[in-house]
Amino acid sequence: MLKHLPTEMRHDKRLTCKPDESLPLVHLAQRLLTTGWMKVLPAPLVLLFTFQTAYAQDPELKSTTAPVIKTQDTTIRKLMEDIQRITDNDKQNSTAIQALLQGKEIDNITKYELIKNNIINASETYYLLNKKIIDLKSRTTTNNLDVFITSLNNPESKALGFSLSDRIVELVEKIILKNKGDKSEKNSKIVESTKSIINSPIFQSFTSLTPPLAIANSVMNFLHSVSVNNKQINQKSLQEFEKELNKYVVYYTALNDANQKFEYGLNFNKDQLSLLQDNLFDHLSFTATSLKFPAPQKGNQGLSQTMNEYFFDFKKEKVVDYFAKLEEKYTKGKRIDYESLLRENSSLKEVNNQLEDLVLQTKRFENLYNEYFTLLDSYYTKVNNSLKIAQDNGLADKSIIDTKQAEFRNLKTEAVAEIQASINIRELYSNTEKIKYRYRIF
Repeated sequence: MLKHLPTEMRHDKRLTCKPDESLPLVHLAQRLLTTGWMKVLPAPLVLLFTFQTAYAQDPELKSTTAPVIKTQDTTIRKLMEDIQRITDNDKQNSTAIQALLQGKEIDNITKYELIKNNIINASETYYLLNKKIIDLKSRTTTNNLDVFITSLNNPESKALGFSLSDRIVELVEKIILKNKGDKSEKNSKIVESTKSIINSPIFQSFTSLTPPLAIANSVMNFLHSVSVNNKQINQKSLQEFEKELNKYVVYYTALNDANQKFEYGLNFNKDQLSLLQDNLFDHLSFTATSLKFPAPQKGNQGLSQTMNEYFFDFKKEKVVDYFAKLEEKYTKGKRIDYESLLRENSSLKEVNNQLEDLVLQTKRFENLYNEYFTLLDSYYTKVNNSLKIAQDNGLADKSIIDTKQAEFRNLKTEAVAEIQASINIRELYSNTEKIKYRYRIF
């Protein structure tokens, strides 16, 4: 019976017996009563011991059938089990509360570390994206490729084995003057006037790649006007001359079309890059202000120069230092109070949640970067088509055209490699992937 009593009672020598003795329940009840322990017992035990004492002292009660008490199934055992269960529940609740408190602290640490790493990586992304936007905006092709195209379109060039200027003069002498250009003063003046038109400073000052077409049109207009007063120049000669001249015009028109479409595509690409840079400026201003950095200011200078100068101050190292000072400010003892840090600097959460826009801007740049090479591929195809026209019209031998196409292919490959190495788009990819922008903090 003693094993069901509280620990203090079981250790009281007044309630115990010798090892070889057994203590009847009635005697135990008497000892509990005399020692004062009865007062602290639960009500069911008090009733049990009172009954046993009365039973031992009253003969009439002895004549009745005493109840059989199975100690393993008694109310006492159930009460003790309930007490133990309550004790165990208390321990579990205490453990659960501690786990919740610790979990809340871990959650704050996780949130802070995510925000911190995202913003630090974003500071580097701002710099890289701006740098690559400026680099791509400054691109046309490359110097070597530009020289090659200019030579093909130069009326004085013999890149394809002929000079347009010389060919026009030859056609005038052969078709219009019937090889009698030096037979009369009038014919000589027609030849000299033709050369004068070709060498006009007006055409040489053209900044676009269209001098051959302008020269051909001017010579045709000149000959038509001369034919009015010169009976030697008949309509048949003019038609034959125009037919031969058109072989060159078709070639230069195709080349000019390739140049114009490439130039138009480049200008559109640059406009989109400028718009992207404006959006980057706005996003950077928001982040800088939220971190209490001085915001970039637009002035009279270009946006590219403004951004470049701003990154002397807003750079990764200074953002890292910003968070180090923030952690120092909220350190209490040897621990950082992350809950207070996040609560009192709620703008950090907003910066983190806006980083998806920055990532989308890098994706937009990737699209414009790829569009540039699509433009270059299209340009390459069109220039090759113009060279094929020159071959088909008998303006140049096939061997010369094959050589020029191979040269153009090599120059284009070099241009692509040079631009890819200069911009290094993989550097931007790698940095952007570090930004866990899909995790919103609230």
